[in-house]
Order: sequence, then structure tokens, then C-alpha cells
Amino acid sequence: MMNCMKKMKKMVKKGQSLVEYGLILALVSIVAIAVLNTMGGKIKSTVENVNDALDEAVTLSGQATGE
Repeated sequence: MMNCMKKMKKMVKKGQSLVEYGLILALVSIVAIAVLNTMGGKIKSTVENVNDALDEAVTLSGQATGE
């Protein structure tokens, strides 16, 4: 009987750990989604600015070499 109780106790602890990891994962996911929603426009704008600067650099480079 005691052996069975020890096994049950281990299973309960494993179940608790799994639930805790699940809650942490859910919290991290919610925070990540909130940050992306909040800063998504700023990130998009920054990427577009970098893309425009690279396009301009490539264009100027082509003009300098006579292509």
C-alpha cells in the first residue's frame, strides 16, 4: 500500500510540474503577442526604412560603376 502511495505522489508532482510549465508557456506567449501587437508598426517601419536605404545604396552603386 505504501509503495502505491509513493508512486501516486510522484505522479502528482510530475503533473503539477507539467501544469506549471504550461502556465509559464502561456504567459510567455501572451507577453510576446502583446509586445508584437504594440511594437509591430514600429518594427515594420524600421524594416521598410532599412530596405529603402539598401535600395538607394544599390542604385547609387550602380550609377558609380556606370551600369
